[in-house]
Amino acid sequence: MTHAIGRTVARFLSNNSNTGLISQVGHLASSSSSSGSTRVSRSVTPLSSPFAVSRTGSVAGVASWSSTGTSSKMGTEQKPKIVFVLGAPGAGKGTQCEKIVEHFGFTHLSAGDLLREERKREGSEFGALIEDNIKNGRIVPVEITCSLLENAINATKASTGNDKFLIDGFPRNEDNLQGWNRQMGDKVRLLFVLFFECTEEQCIARCLKRGESSGRSDDNPESLKKRFNTYINDTMPIVDHYRAQDLVKTIDAVAAPDEVFDKVRCAFADIE
Repeated sequence: MTHAIGRTVARFLSNNSNTGLISQVGHLASSSSSSGSTRVSRSVTPLSSPFAVSRTGSVAGVASWSSTGTSSKMGTEQKPKIVFVLGAPGAGKGTQCEKIVEHFGFTHLSAGDLLREERKREGSEFGALIEDNIKNGRIVPVEITCSLLENAINATKASTGNDKFLIDGFPRNEDNLQGWNRQMGDKVRLLFVLFFECTEEQCIARCLKRGESSGRSDDNPESLKKRFNTYINDTMPIVDHYRAQDLVKTIDAVAAPDEVFDKVRCAFADIE
């Protein structure tokens, strides 16, 4: 499996022909509320430009990718502002991100949603690889996740002008962190890490309830156990890494969503 993943990711990064590269960008169309917030819808449309990945709506002028996986556009403009959103499965990250979008004008990018969409995209070279990792509670190779995220950021800026992003569920391990720093560290400005704390029992109960209607293949007891092991062993050290830099804002996520958001408001009170 390790060798297969390496070969797949190598093709993702190094093949410079249109047929061998990912040419998948959805369209980042957004709807604005009265507060000026941006919601990202999730349709995916294959495009012909190598390494072009956007999410939702129609986008003009999406930056093209070179075979090294870097963008020729990001970095020449004002750096996008990033908030990482971390927490256990079922901690309420998605629910709170929706509220942050509405009240503070951020665009919400879920690493998990981007990967699930790519997994389902017809003709995706990486769908089976992503499915196998998600179903077994493992973390998808960082090159794929970073590429999806960077293109989503570029597409949103091109279509809406918004430069404030919540990145939900990333970085989830040391490899994610190092990969992000290599590919994106000098292209964005990290504001802080929003960390939702919740008991394992409550998180599992929420996920199982969600699984009754979500259709997600990982909202089941067996997958949840693996996901929690991954969270404890891989993601918590990332939280500790940023906490040592005084970049973590911790939110008690046990209460009802509106009560939790009252605490979130305080975390965003000084955002420009």
